[in-house]
This record gives sequence, C-alpha cells and structure tokens, in this order.
Amino acid sequence: MPAPESPLTVAHLGERAVVARIGARVPPAPAAVAVGIGDDAAVVQPDRGTLDVVTTDTLVEGVHFDRTFSTAADVGHKTLAANLSDLAAMGAEPRYALLALSLPASCPVADVDALVDALLALAAHHRTALVGGDVTASPGPLIVAVTAIGSVGRRRVLRRDAAAPGDIVYVSGAIGAASAGLAALRARPEAPRPAPGNPAEAAPGRDAGATPDAGAGLEACIERHRRPEPRVRLGTALGRNRAARACIDLSDGLADAVHRIAAASRAGVELDAEALPIDPAARSWFDAAGLDPIVAALDGGEDYELAFTSPPRFRGRLRHVRRQIRGLPITPIGVVTKEPGVRLRRGGKEEPLPGGYEHFAAAR
Repeated sequence: MPAPESPLTVAHLGERAVVARIGARVPPAPAAVAVGIGDDAAVVQPDRGTLDVVTTDTLVEGVHFDRTFSTAADVGHKTLAANLSDLAAMGAEPRYALLALSLPASCPVADVDALVDALLALAAHHRTALVGGDVTASPGPLIVAVTAIGSVGRRRVLRRDAAAPGDIVYVSGAIGAASAGLAALRARPEAPRPAPGNPAEAAPGRDAGATPDAGAGLEACIERHRRPEPRVRLGTALGRNRAARACIDLSDGLADAVHRIAAASRAGVELDAEALPIDPAARSWFDAAGLDPIVAALDGGEDYELAFTSPPRFRGRLRHVRRQIRGLPITPIGVVTKEPGVRLRRGGKEEPLPGGYEHFAAAR
C-alpha cells in the first residue's frame, strides 16, 4: 500500500502565495477603507466625532492553546474574540482588524485556510473588516496576533479607573465555564487531535475528543473554551447609555478583573460568594474534581464576560441596556468600598480573593 501523501504546507507555497491565498479569502473592504490589503499599510477613514480605540492580542501555541484540543479554526476565532472583548470593555464598536501569522514551515495550508475563514466569519458577524497584516516564518510554535480598531464617542469611553465607593459590581453571563472545559479536555485520556479543515468542522455541537458520558452542559463548557463569545453588544450598550462607571473584560478571570478595577480606581471591592453566577456544569465539574467551585470559577480565565460597576442611581439606564442585549444575564455580585483591598464574603465571613491568571507567575 502506498504511503499517504503529506499535506500541502506553507513551505510548499512560500510567503507570497500564502499572503495571496489569505487576501483572496477576504471580502471587499467597506467604503471607509481607502487602502486595504496589498499595500504597505491600510488607510481608513475615522468615524466623525469619535475616538479610535486600538488593542492587540497574541495567542501562542503551547501557552494560549493546545492543538490537541483546538483546531486552527478555533484559534482564528479565539484570537479575534479576545480583541473584540477588549474593545467591548472600552464601550467601542469594532471596525477594523489586522492579522499577523508566524507559521512553522510544516503548518498545513488547510490549517491557514481554516484559521482565516473562522476569523473572517466572526469579523463579519461584528461588522469588522480585515484590512491588512503580516505573514512570517516561525522556527517553533504557531503564533497568531490580531490588532483591532474600534470607535467610541468621547463621552462614552469605559475605563477601569472610574469605580467609586457605593457602586454595584456586576458581571455578565456565567463564569467558570471555559476553565472547566479546558480542565475536562485535559482530563480525557488520549484525546484525539482535531483534524484540520474548514470552520464548519469546528462548529458548536462537534464531538472531537468527547467521551461517551460527557453531558451537554460540559460540552458547552468545552465550546466556551474553544470559541468564546465577546460581549460586544453589551459593551457598546453600556457606553451608549452611559450606564457604567468602570468596565473590564474577563480574559484572565473575574478575580483578576476585580483586582485590576480596585487598583486602578484606588478603591476596595467586596464580592458576595453566593451571588456569583457560576455555570452549573462548571460547578459540577469543579465539585467532582475536589475543587472549591467558587475559588476555581473566580480564578479561571477566558470567560470573556464583562465586569463593570454602576451606581444605584443608574438602574434606569441599566434597564435600557438589558432591553438591548437580548437576554444576556447581568448579575450584581458585590459593591465598591472606600476601604482598600479586595474581599470575598462567604457565609458571613470574609476571605481573600484569588489573584486570577498571570503570565510568568509560575516562574517566580
């Protein structure tokens, strides 16, 4: 029997052909893009009367994603989602994105296609145009970086440093699902590597790596890890209605986010453990693993929800926001205090809040 043919890789095509292949997949640029893909830089027309909001995120294989558990399409989706979540936390409407790929020579061309297609699908959903980027060789891991640009009205910018004593602390959606999903994937024996392909092969409902006894709730947690949903509609609604004082996204966990808001605002925060909206399937997973579900959900990253503070007198504005976000839960979980420090109140007692995920922490 003849040996199977090796997949077509980026080394077979070369840089120029890879760039041309990516460019061919990008839809026509909107009218506000004066110069798009194909020149040294993009030229765009800013929205009149707004500020530009610029953010960047990099995902490195072996640090932010494991190809045992995630397809290239997952990685493309997730890298843009991380950027869109940052824009949402600032109240900004996403407009443009730049994509930089550092590709190992052995990277299959099908993986590049799948990554770009998934990124473009999410971009189209949020009316974001891919206007340029870069492709280079990587001697080691796959590295995907996105820079995203959004726009926001001058008086609608959300920041981390504006929380005030008496503000209520809110969080959107549920927490803990992404970290439980990743833990569940790591716990599965001999989990198969997802096959490269188009984004449809990485859509919700697939069962790559699933065990027969995995429930729908845990599979949803796994999908939250693979395909996070940035809360763009909520962020823009909070800014448009001026319904929040401080806001941050939960890329590194709710505990990390609360610490950052407290430090930036020179205030304290007290959270109510019983009020935390922990995903039910994640709670069950943490319990079964012998972990404290509250600590694990606070400490786990990649929820990509939004945490924000809002004074009680803004409740009318929040009602307008709730009508605009189509059923996404917003849960009050604590209060901003004048006394410094971040605390968790559980069963009538106070305890320190976990620190959340931090790069290089293990090296110290």
